This record gives sequence, structure tokens and C-alpha cells, in this order.
Amino acid sequence: MDEQRVLEVEHLSVRYTDATVFGRRAGYEAVHDVSFYVNHKEIVGLVGESGCGKSTLSKAILGMLPGQQVSGRIEHFTKRPQMVFQDPASSLNPARTVGWILEEPLRIFGKYDAAERRRRVLDMMEQVELDKDYGNNRPRQLSGGQRQRVAIALALIQRPRFIIADEPVSALDVTIQAQILDLLWKLRQELDLSYLFISHDLNVVYSICDRVLVMEKGRIVESGPVEEVYGHPRHEYTKKLLQAVRDEV
Repeated sequence: MDEQRVLEVEHLSVRYTDATVFGRRAGYEAVHDVSFYVNHKEIVGLVGESGCGKSTLSKAILGMLPGQQVSGRIEHFTKRPQMVFQDPASSLNPARTVGWILEEPLRIFGKYDAAERRRRVLDMMEQVELDKDYGNNRPRQLSGGQRQRVAIALALIQRPRFIIADEPVSALDVTIQAQILDLLWKLRQELDLSYLFISHDLNVVYSICDRVLVMEKGRIVESGPVEEVYGHPRHEYTKKLLQAVRDEV
């Protein structure tokens, strides 16, 4: 694998603060001293239970926590990194058509005329395997899988090279999950993408990721190639997560 970096994070911490009745600042550290990297065309999984800090970490990486205390170094080696959110029903504008939603980032970018924007929208819909006729539909008229394809297309419309996928299949049934995972894998090859893939589902992470980071209470407690971590876990928390998956079988 090409070892060229697309992201480096060093000693990243995020602290949430709130004003108390006495005017002092109180809060908690949601992410503590996290360091990792993502290589070119690599899919790195980030796993952990709900509330462990996964989404906070992803938002910090993309500069989406301006009101919080964020410290450490975050360095992107690609332009315009984007996020695919868990719930496209809430992240897509319900009042606009799919075509309008996908074209809007290109309008804001201001580089393309209307014909070129339209061409790029249709091309992206084809790449995420969504029929062009759905461009006239609003998100509520689509199935959950179709909406997630729109969300993926929206993240990719400006041709980023690094994507954070935050629980992108957790709201879908198993059959549709497999289709979306196959799509993300295909797009990695076709569009030269790298992913930070966030999930609480260890089976999903095992099926698509090259390396995995295990997060507990805001800290990365274990990391390594997926086969190594799953086959020979070292940390007790990792062992507990894997045992819980085995107990479900």
C-alpha cells in the first residue's frame, strides 16, 4: 500500500465546557491525547461503544467544534475532506430536490457554469448507482439506502480524497448495509479515496477496514491491522467488545 499520508492527528484532546451557576467553567474531556494517521487509499476503522467520543473526534478533525476546547495537531494532506453522516434524513435538506442538493456545493464553489454543474451532478449520481430520475425527488421520497447514496454523492461532489464515514450503515437493514459497503469499497478504487470509518459494529469494520482503532472513554486503547487486533487483542476492552460479538452469534 502507498504509505503517503492523507491525515495525521497528534495528541488531540477535546474538552466540552459549560457555565455553572457560579460563573465558573465546568466540563469533561470527550477525547484525550489521541494520535493516529490514515494512509493513501486506506480504510481505517474507529470502533467503540456509544458515547466513547468517536463522533466528537471526527468533528474535531474536520473543524466542526469551534466552540469547544480543541488541542493537538491535525494535519490534512488533501483538499476539502468531507463527512458522510449516519442519518441522511436529518443531514439532507427536506425542502429541496436531490439534484438541487447535489448541485449546491458546486454553486457555492463558483467555478462551474450551470451546464457543467448539471453534468457533474449526473455523473456523481451514476457513480453512486442512483438513477438520474431521482434527481427530481425530495429525500423523503427515497428509501433509506437511496438517501444514503445521496449523502455519499454529496460528500464526493467536490472530489475530495479523504472521507470520514460516521456510522454510515447503522440505520440500514443488513441487505442494504452490504450494498452500501460494497459501494464505498468500489468508490475507494475508482476515486482514489481514503476513509476514516466510524462504527460500533465490529463485524462491519472487519468486513471493510484495513486497520482499526479501538476507543474507550475518549482514548485509543488499541490499534493495528484488523486481522491482528481481532485475532490477538491485547487490551481488556477490546477483548470485551469481541466477546460480546461472539456471544451474539
